[in-house]
Amino acid sequence: MTGDLFELDAGIEARQQHLAPGAVLLRGFAGAASHSLSDGLQSVIAEAPFRHMVTPGGLSMAVAMTNCGDYGWISDRAGYRYDAIDPESGRPWPPMPEAFPRLVREAAAAAGFNEFVPDACLINRYGTGAKLSLHQDKDERDFGQPIVSVSLGVPATFLFGGTKRAGRTLRVPVQHGDVLVWGGPARLNYHGVLPVKAAHHPFAGTHRINLTLRRAA
Repeated sequence: MTGDLFELDAGIEARQQHLAPGAVLLRGFAGAASHSLSDGLQSVIAEAPFRHMVTPGGLSMAVAMTNCGDYGWISDRAGYRYDAIDPESGRPWPPMPEAFPRLVREAAAAAGFNEFVPDACLINRYGTGAKLSLHQDKDERDFGQPIVSVSLGVPATFLFGGTKRAGRTLRVPVQHGDVLVWGGPARLNYHGVLPVKAAHHPFAGTHRINLTLRRAA
């Protein structure tokens, strides 16, 4: 069962939307940092290019991924986990560009989570039709730290549910510069992304880029 939180063209002026206790959407929060985020992104993918990881069941993921920071989230036939080493290069993941943690610390504080210090950034690249199934972020050691998700490029519809996969989900339109923060009682809520529609944005052409920063260790 799903419900629309608001339409694509409605509520844009409302800079902050509370989705659930502990979950806040910050409209346009990252917009002013677009150039520094783009520069940082290019530096990361120059060292650790996007790749389609494989699920434990052997399926290739539709969303292309890479990482930066002390740890990177990876998936292969051995399972889902964080690792300090990029399995493709055999080297540590690229350092997190300064603009990334600076932005998300400010976003986390605006949402009520002070002193958030991320050590991992998963970068997802969605092409037209790519989606992310409902899931929980539970590979981290400390669930007391929030998740901060930065949307860049073409728009998408983010799904935000509760602690049960089969529960009601909100359909949350997200656009370039929007930042979602969830933690506290919402930390283990299910979430996902509906198939991305064909569109174009100066930031990443036909792609949606998502930066998801966490405290992994």
